[in-house]
Amino acid sequence: MIKTTVKMAIASLLLVSVCNAETSYGTVNGENITADEVNQIVGAQGMKFDTLKKDMQKKVLDMIVDRKLLSQNASKAGLEKTDEFKQKLEMIKKDLALNIWMEQEAKKIESATKESELKEFYEKNKKNFKTPAELKASHILVKTEDEAKAIIKQLESSKDVKADFTKLAKEKSTGPSGANGGDLGWFPLNRMVPEFSKAADKLKKGEFTKEPVKTQFGYHVIYLEDRKSAGMKKFDEVKEQIKGLVNRNKFNKMVEDTTTKLKKDAKIELK
Repeated sequence: MIKTTVKMAIASLLLVSVCNAETSYGTVNGENITADEVNQIVGAQGMKFDTLKKDMQKKVLDMIVDRKLLSQNASKAGLEKTDEFKQKLEMIKKDLALNIWMEQEAKKIESATKESELKEFYEKNKKNFKTPAELKASHILVKTEDEAKAIIKQLESSKDVKADFTKLAKEKSTGPSGANGGDLGWFPLNRMVPEFSKAADKLKKGEFTKEPVKTQFGYHVIYLEDRKSAGMKKFDEVKEQIKGLVNRNKFNKMVEDTTTKLKKDAKIELK
């Protein structure tokens, strides 16, 4: 669903919601802790309450309990009868109405979006779904050129280069990947410093550099495990991403068109 800043603004003013009567996470002086109240806290962070660890769930519920206790205490003070309360309540009502309207319009847009629209967007924007060439490599980082040359000499006489490379990385590498046998995982060429990427890209699968590779970090011996050519993500891989983009664009256009139309018929006086 398309998210709006309006929803977050309302949540920051007060825990106001259309309560889900079927779900309750407890009570505070007889007042239910509703699913909507829980979702207003965890949903803003892109999380789901049921997937949180028990201690984090307790923290969320404790926050709601504290707020309810303060809210109940404030009600006892008779603030609801003051003009200030009534004015702010009207503001919240208007914001809440706007929020619900936007959510409803977003749902309409989502339900009306056809797969043909998504495929059309994919075809027109294929350049945005390209995947760069990637290498999977390991390295041994040492301080001096002589150390690197000694490691290369050991590897040249090895009967199992991969196993020995991993062993030497754990023993001699000063880089943070040393504990993992020098494994750097998959990376695009532009992620590494130019000297490293250039040397690694010249290797074939299963080869290692026969000369130390000097960078600002020291001297590297690089072993290439595998490589992937540049490609294009398939439609099914990016379908949900495209759906979000298309729906967001349509939603923003709808809001803009509605605002423009309303302005034509409105009497607006600014000071």
